[in-house]
Amino acid sequence: MKLRDILELSFKTVTSYPTRSSLIVLAMALGIAAVIVLTALGDGARRYVLNQFSSIGSNLLVVLPGRAETAGSFPGAAMGQTPRDLTLEDARWIGHLPQVRRYAPLNVGEAELSGASRLREVTVIGSTGNFFPIRHMKLAQGSFLTHGSELSAQIVLGAKLAEEFFPDGNAVGQRVRLADRRFIVSGVLVKQGETMGYNSDEIVVIPINHAQALFNTTSLFRILVEVRNRTEISSAKDAIRELLIQRHDGEDDVTIITQDAVLATFDRILRALTLGVAGIAAISLAVAGILVMNVMLVAVTQRTTEIGLLKAVGAFSTDIRRLFLAEAAWLSLAGAVFGILIGQLGSLLIRIALPQLPAWPPLWATLASILVALTTGMIAGLLPATRAARLDPIKALSGK
Repeated sequence: MKLRDILELSFKTVTSYPTRSSLIVLAMALGIAAVIVLTALGDGARRYVLNQFSSIGSNLLVVLPGRAETAGSFPGAAMGQTPRDLTLEDARWIGHLPQVRRYAPLNVGEAELSGASRLREVTVIGSTGNFFPIRHMKLAQGSFLTHGSELSAQIVLGAKLAEEFFPDGNAVGQRVRLADRRFIVSGVLVKQGETMGYNSDEIVVIPINHAQALFNTTSLFRILVEVRNRTEISSAKDAIRELLIQRHDGEDDVTIITQDAVLATFDRILRALTLGVAGIAAISLAVAGILVMNVMLVAVTQRTTEIGLLKAVGAFSTDIRRLFLAEAAWLSLAGAVFGILIGQLGSLLIRIALPQLPAWPPLWATLASILVALTTGMIAGLLPATRAARLDPIKALSGK
């Protein structure tokens, strides 16, 4: 039999049993759709995390008080010691390093914001004017801590807070109270939404010295450092550590986190998670393959007379084997096509429901699921095809 004859005859056979064929195709399609949707979720989560970290700034180092060992804590804590505080003076010395482009000392806390007959609890960030360029944040109105105004009681409102307290849009120049201190609104942030677990539209930013007075502290929460060039990140990290060891009486009591290291860690974890869920979903393809095998084994029993007739008119055992394998291929191919359509639709629904999650199915997952589906279908069809090819034509014609 020619290849064209085998394909035509196998296609007619598949379509002549619509219910049986539809169930097999559905099983295959659901397996492929599961792989596509789950890998889209996993890869979407990976991209979301990477985008979130990229949005906080580039060439970034974060200096935290306390030396984080493998145990995740300051080594002297068991003896009742506490890590040495980071101070504004530490931050200023870091700013003098040649690799450092700019730095921003940071304090974070919560306080009550009141003004224009409104009151609410807000997240307060104390920093300098460098905080905004380092964090890639922009002002929609006004300014913050321009040259010569470092000690003034200025406050920058998040976009949502500005709308709530001053719906007429004239927030700049208005006076507000933060806890027991008065500030004048000098600027309003551009709308940015959720970033790294907090909503930047609902924060206020005040000068670092006012934040320390407000929270009654002389220490810093952390120091953000922007390096001049990506190639200098490693040398800047070493220089900062050496500087702070000298300033802290020889104690290596700070942790310096590089943005690239955090990104690489999250990337490895989420890639492994994506592959894991893809493997779990692929199990359903194996189940679908078993279904193909069972159905086709039954088909061999039901079609013994047909197989005997084909052999009687000159068909070889190889032709019979190819005929059954072609039927398995048609079913697997149809399952792959419908599975891709269902998977793409599921991914689209996820993107509509969660616009912030870029749940696009990776190309490798789509191609791999098709390949696995076709391979599974062919392997599942191999045993029934071999059994059909071995039938004796006389016994087959007699229905035995």
